[in-house]
Order: sequence, then C-alpha cells, then structure tokens
Amino acid sequence: MTGRDAPEPADLTAPPSPTCRSRATHFWRSPADQPAWGRPLLLVITALAGLAYAWSMNQAYLEPFYGGAARSMAMSWHNFFYGAADPWGTVTVDKLPGALWVQALSLRVFGFHVWALVLPQVIEGMLTVLVLYRTVRRVAGAGAGLVAAVVLAVSPVVILLDRGNIADSLLILLLVLAADATLRACQTGRLQSLLWAGVLVGFAFQAKMLQAWLVLPALFLAYLIAAPAASFLRRVWHLAAAAVAAAVVSLSWMSTVSLVPQASRPYIDGSCNDSLFAQVFSYNGFSRISGARLDSAACNHASAALLTASAFSVREGLGTFGIAASWDRLLRGPFGHDDAWLLLPTLVAAVWLLVLRRHRPRRDLLRAGVILWSVWLVLTFGFFSGIEFLNSYYTAALIPAVAALCGMGAATAWHRRRSRAVRGALAAVTAMTVAVGIALVPGYVGIRPWIVASSVLVGLLAVGILVASLRKGHDSVWNVSVGPALAAAAMLLGSVWASSVVVAATLSPFDSPYAPSTVNRYSQEAAARFPLNVQLLQAFVARTPAAQAADVFETSGTTGYYILATGREFLPVGGFSGRVPAPPLAAFTRLVAEGRVVRVTVTTTPLTRTPDLRWVASHCRRTPIHQYDPVERATRTVFLCARRAG
Repeated sequence: MTGRDAPEPADLTAPPSPTCRSRATHFWRSPADQPAWGRPLLLVITALAGLAYAWSMNQAYLEPFYGGAARSMAMSWHNFFYGAADPWGTVTVDKLPGALWVQALSLRVFGFHVWALVLPQVIEGMLTVLVLYRTVRRVAGAGAGLVAAVVLAVSPVVILLDRGNIADSLLILLLVLAADATLRACQTGRLQSLLWAGVLVGFAFQAKMLQAWLVLPALFLAYLIAAPAASFLRRVWHLAAAAVAAAVVSLSWMSTVSLVPQASRPYIDGSCNDSLFAQVFSYNGFSRISGARLDSAACNHASAALLTASAFSVREGLGTFGIAASWDRLLRGPFGHDDAWLLLPTLVAAVWLLVLRRHRPRRDLLRAGVILWSVWLVLTFGFFSGIEFLNSYYTAALIPAVAALCGMGAATAWHRRRSRAVRGALAAVTAMTVAVGIALVPGYVGIRPWIVASSVLVGLLAVGILVASLRKGHDSVWNVSVGPALAAAAMLLGSVWASSVVVAATLSPFDSPYAPSTVNRYSQEAAARFPLNVQLLQAFVARTPAAQAADVFETSGTTGYYILATGREFLPVGGFSGRVPAPPLAAFTRLVAEGRVVRVTVTTTPLTRTPDLRWVASHCRRTPIHQYDPVERATRTVFLCARRAG
C-alpha cells in the first residue's frame, strides 16, 4: 500500500464504531464511542503516574517558605483568605495564594503531615494526565490521547514537580483544562465553552500569576482559526468576551483584598507600598524577566548578608541560579535533563502535521489542536529561555504541549505507517532522538552504561526493522507494526530512565536527574534532616517561658522553616526579601511593649539596614549568643527586649 492509499489523518477524529457494550458501564470500561482498550489503559497509566508522584511522599522535601505559609493559613480562616505567611498574619506570602489554598485545606482535613502537603500535587498531577488524554482524544483519537498521557507521565520534570509543594502543579492542571475547553469550543461553537476557558485561565492566575496568561495567545489563535462561527468579527467578539472573563477572574481576589483597610489584613509581601498589584506585576512580573530587585524609597536597603545568598548559590552550583539566559538554556545541563528528551520528535511532529493539514477546511479540529499546542510550546520555551530567574521545575509547563504534539504525531504516523516515506522518516527521527537522549546523560552517572546499552539496543532494533521494511516486498504486518512500536519505545526510553532516577533517588522539584550532587544536595539533605530538626525545634519551643512571645528573624524565608516545623509564630521582619516594611516600626515596637516580642536575632556584622532590627540593636540587651553564617558571610546575635523597651 502506498502513502496515497493510507487513511487520511481526518479519520483520527472520527468516533469508532459503536459496540454492543452497555452505556451503563463501570468507570474502568470505555464508553461505547471509544475503543474498549482506551479507558483501562488510561487508568493504568494514571495509577503508575500517581505511584511515581507519591513514592516516599512522607519523606519529601518541602519548600519551607510555602510549607510554613500553608501551615499558617490552615490555622485560621483569616490567614487562609489572605494567604498569610505566619500564624499571626503579619505578612502575606510573596505570591498569590491560590495553590496554597488547596494545601491549607488538605492540612485542615488531615492534620499536619508532610504527605498532607504533597497529596494535593499528587492528585493534581494525576488529574492532568486524565484531562490531557481527553483533550488530545477530542481531536486525534484515543490512541493519540494514550501516547500523550504516557509522555506526560514519564517526563522527569513533571514527576519532580508533583513530588513537592510547588504551585505549578495546579497551574498546569488548570491550563490543560482551559485548552480542553477551547478545543471543545472549536468543536461545538458554543461561546460558553470559550468563556469557561477564560475562567480557568483566571483560576490559573491565582496559582501562578502572569505565567497563566502566557498561553492565552495559543488558545485564542486556535479558536480564531477553527471556530464554527462563520463571521470573523463574531469570533473576535467571542475572544474579547473570553479575555474579559479571564481578566475579571484573574484580578478578582486582588481587587477584593485591595479594598480591605491595611490595618485589617497582613502586609502584602513583595511590594514596597502594600499593594497586590505591585506584588504581581512588578515583583513577580517584570523583575523576574529583568532580574531587578525591589527598588523604591518605601523599601529598606538589603543587608549585605541577603545580597550574598544568591551569589553563594551561584558559586556553589546549587540549583539552577547560575545558568544564564540563552536560546539553548533548556537544551543542556539540568534544564535539559528535565525537559529536552522529546523536543526533537515534538518539533518534527508539529511541522509535519501542519504541512499535512495545510489544505484542510478552516474548521479542521486536528489542525486547531496542533496550532494550540505549537504556539503554547513556542511561547513558553521562548519565555523560559529569556528570563533571568528560572527554577528548574518551571519547565514542567512545556510538557503538556510536548506530550500532546507527540501523541498526535504518533497517531498520524501509525495510520500512515504503510507509507515507506513515513517509515523512513520515523527511522531517522528515532536515531536522532536516541542520540540526543544518550548525549543528555553525563559521563559521571554510574548507570550510564545501562542507559546507553538499552537505548542503543532498542533504537538499533527499531531502526533496523524500519529500514528493512523500506525494501520492496518487505511491508509485512511485522515490519509496519513492530518497527513503529519499537521506535516509540526507543524514543521514550531516555525519559523513562531519567524518571526512574528521580523516583529511586527521591528527588524533589528543585532537583534534576543526572545533575551533579552539588546541585541536588541541598534539598535532599534538608528532607533527610527535617524529622530530626522538627524534634529539636519542638523541644526548644517547649522550654520557652513566654508561650505567647515570638522569636524574631529577618525574612519570612528564614522563619518559614520554623513555622513549618512547629506551627508556632516566628515573626518575620522584612518579608521574603528582607526589604519590605513589614511590620512597620511602630507596630513592631508595640509588640515589644506588649511582651509579644522578647528574643530577636539581628544580623550585626554587617549591621542590618532593616529599621525594626536596627531599633532592636540600639534599644534591647545584647546577649553573648551569636553565630557566624558562612553562607551569607554574616554574624547574627540574639537580643532580649523587655516590656519597658517600648
């Protein structure tokens, strides 16, 4: 059979023939309009993904700042609503609290446990697998949906993300739901579906702010091209309504909180003027792109100790702070280990599908899906390549697009597998993808021989069968079915190995597979020390004579760990960055006068520039208790403040 005889990709969107199965099926059985193997395989994939996310979840590394905030929010509904970073509710977290709301609810239901903080991300990750399957199946069939689900489930950066307490898990789930609603609107022409997509993007904004808006051009372009509405102006009007819905939902909580008097709510961290809009659009917006720090007359000057913290991370190779912005930033090093395994076949699939569908009618749903996911991938890749500050787990936002395009490309290739041109191209892409996968694994990894051997073996077998099938008379069922199946396995193998390393080594969202031990050691050591440190802190709190008094430290980043471990107030000064005027000096001295602040740790060498702590250094009694911090190259001294000091 030649390529001209192969079924058109449009057949992928046609529902399979109905079977005699009853419509009242159990949840593990496929509906009558889907293949019998579809839902059972999907449930197996989802269960295995959930197992990878939840493996050793009670020993997971928790990001202490967000963990402490979630525990503080779980302690009262006032703290919950405002996203307070500490139990007294003196300051908020430095981001919108959407994802923390889910974690705080989990803590209220189950009590404080490490697994209770991780559980929401595990569930969100599993739901994302299910929703992505439905989204891709809608435009390309059940086979494409299953491939997309597998690619998402075995992507190491997704597994890393869902093993911690980071907001991006909820962001990605909501954005994939928005993509599904958009394609449903393209299919049915219902404005309600498009409006729901805008609302979902607004909810995603509550989880990760401006990053949620990054996918709007992808959603809107797909609808503008493929929506059933015949009039171009009508489609534009629909998009304008969806944009308004997204903006209203995005800004609703910010606007509501901004109407509350400042004395009745926590100070807004990440802003110099107690403004949520400054927090979102400046501190978490333009400053993330440019790398600039908070800069306003209302903000304190950062202490030398705080300024050296990020420099230490770069010098010691901790995390990904030292990787400068560049076009190939996501293709090498820790970022490459996270996301680059299937970028090559993704690019080939996107270009090939757009070429195949170039003459199809405007409303072609498969092409709309390709456009949506391609624009999503290009915009996200470009944004992450260019911004100054990039955590490794951010790149998980690329993977739904990678998975969807791989799924649609694989299904189309399978339907056209009797074409010799398709099999030849598949052999070439397989060989290149395996080569990229091997190149991504550094030489110091102890299991590299096993990775290389298995990848080469499966890759050579797949390529050999595909090349042999190109000879005339060799297009047997074996050659045209086993070869493509082995090719898919060979291309997935690199990602599977990396994901296995993630689970076996119990890595966290701040880690990367195959990264040097100096890069991954901080979060792993912190997770291992956490139970012991909790016991020590709880014993320390039990010996504290003034139960209502709070120990004071500079930055909520410092106090977050103590709050997470004990659930007790450790008053942060200066917010997360140490620069915001929280609490104000008048409020701080009032706390001292009331006896609610007694023991204060002050950076004395060099002397902090934070007004509250400089006041402590000149008005409170200096103790001989001090400690030198080699990380920040600073000496911290404990001061005792009496009631009369106010």
